[in-house]
Amino acid sequence: MNDLPITKDEILKELDSIQAEDLKYSDGRILGSMCTEAHPFAKEVYMRFLDSNLGDPGLFKGTKSIEDETVKIIGRLLHLDNAYGNIVTGGTEANIMAMRAARNHARKYKGIKNGEIIIPKSAHFSFKKAADMMNLKIVEVDIDKNYKIDIASLREKITDNTVAIVAIAGTTELGLIDPIEEISEIACENNIYFHVDAAFGGFSIPFLRNAGYEFPEFDFTLKGVSSITVDPHKMGLAPIPAGGIIFRKKEYLEVMAVDSPYLTVKTQSTVVGTRGGASSAATYALLKYFGKKGYSELALNLMDNTHFLKESLEEIGYELVVEPELNIIAFNHPTKSADELSKELEEINGWKVSVAQCPKAIRIVLMNHVTKTHLKELMKDLKELF
Repeated sequence: MNDLPITKDEILKELDSIQAEDLKYSDGRILGSMCTEAHPFAKEVYMRFLDSNLGDPGLFKGTKSIEDETVKIIGRLLHLDNAYGNIVTGGTEANIMAMRAARNHARKYKGIKNGEIIIPKSAHFSFKKAADMMNLKIVEVDIDKNYKIDIASLREKITDNTVAIVAIAGTTELGLIDPIEEISEIACENNIYFHVDAAFGGFSIPFLRNAGYEFPEFDFTLKGVSSITVDPHKMGLAPIPAGGIIFRKKEYLEVMAVDSPYLTVKTQSTVVGTRGGASSAATYALLKYFGKKGYSELALNLMDNTHFLKESLEEIGYELVVEPELNIIAFNHPTKSADELSKELEEINGWKVSVAQCPKAIRIVLMNHVTKTHLKELMKDLKELF
């Protein structure tokens, strides 16, 4: 720390030079991220609620009411009339909360001490964090030839220590939807907590359905679903960080509650204590601002870009891993490795793609900052590299 104060202009000049090293979403070169630039209206609302602390909701009753209403709106979007949960930092925290709820619920009502969670090989790495933090054993279920949970394998993995089953609605690498309806039936048959990680698909599938797309059931319409993760800071266009965890029953929050005697509430169920209310307010504002119609139009635009990219890649001769279900494309060059092609794309024009590992492939996420103009530039470069 410096001994004497430094002027704001000097500090801002330094920060500008540092920030210049960051990539900008608006450049259209970030092609592997599930996040995007927040909507301008959301940024404006976020700043208004910057000082609110939902960790002490009695002091910020208005902001707490916004979080509660935001959870209810998202719950209704997922076909749950009375939703419980929180707006948190993102999918990782939401998934950790879900696994903690499942573990504690099984411990209290089933007496399970050495819990196991069944997750697919396609699951997000956040479940490994959850297992590590809560001393849970991870049991990986096989995925089938379509890179979705293999139902027969799932049935084989269930034991007396299983406290949760996890399925994905919009896998991180391929954007695929697991057979959630069948898994829900299995969860009901075995009385096991069932969590759906829809961090990516949760703010897309309902609106695409509203626009006429057909998708299998994935939400609280299915009686076996206990909780769902959904991230407003992805296709919802909320500022980072804004994740969401929605529970079917209040008791899932109650089994996680710890005493918080010096705050304005008696107990607290979230992972973190101090929680900003700005994310809740920004998400609430966007839900009102776009409505189903606006979000459906945004989702349709992303799928239009997805189909354009798919057809363009096939026309050149690139090999798609799977038919895209949501706005993610995974593909390979006939002879070059994914790592080699990724390096060449960055060198030729600064393209930042990611490389999927299961299976190995170039992975592109069609987010709101990626326009058709950007895609045409990308296709020109991919054609030269073919």
